[in-house]
Amino acid sequence: MTRHFLRYGALSLSLLGFAHGQVDGTRIEVANLRQDVALLNQRVGELTMAIEQLTRENAALQAKASQSYVTIEQLNKSVAETNRALQAALADQKREVLQQVAGQIERLGKQTNAALDALAKNQATRPVVQTTFSEDFPKEGTNYTVVSGDTLSGIAKKTGGKLADIRNANKISDDTKIRVGQTLFIPQGK
Repeated sequence: MTRHFLRYGALSLSLLGFAHGQVDGTRIEVANLRQDVALLNQRVGELTMAIEQLTRENAALQAKASQSYVTIEQLNKSVAETNRALQAALADQKREVLQQVAGQIERLGKQTNAALDALAKNQATRPVVQTTFSEDFPKEGTNYTVVSGDTLSGIAKKTGGKLADIRNANKISDDTKIRVGQTLFIPQGK
């Protein structure tokens, strides 16, 4: 029996040692779990504080947003009022411009009428130029191109031609009708 006891005693000691080792391992695991739980509790606390801060910031932003944003209906009313004001301003400006233009046209009309009256008076006092042309002019001569500032009498002096011959050769009934770039035949001799 003693032998049996020793054998069982050794077994129980070894079991006891194993159990003691298991208890130490379990204690370590429990300690590790407790440390993990403490770290998790700390992290949950940090996250809770962050959520509370975000909730406060969100509430503040929503308060600002409700103060600064307008509804679509308010925006449409504002746009419609702006359009009405713009149309009224454009109509007023258009009336002013039309009144100014009408005044300028009236002044221009008066000036034009005065200029036409002066021209008509000048035409009435001007000597009548012969309207029938004679073929009695020298058939030999030169060509002359009219330049700016030329008059028919000035061309006659420059070229040494006779004014009547130049009129007849070029069939000119009005001395003012010559134009720059026009080529005239200047009869020479006789």
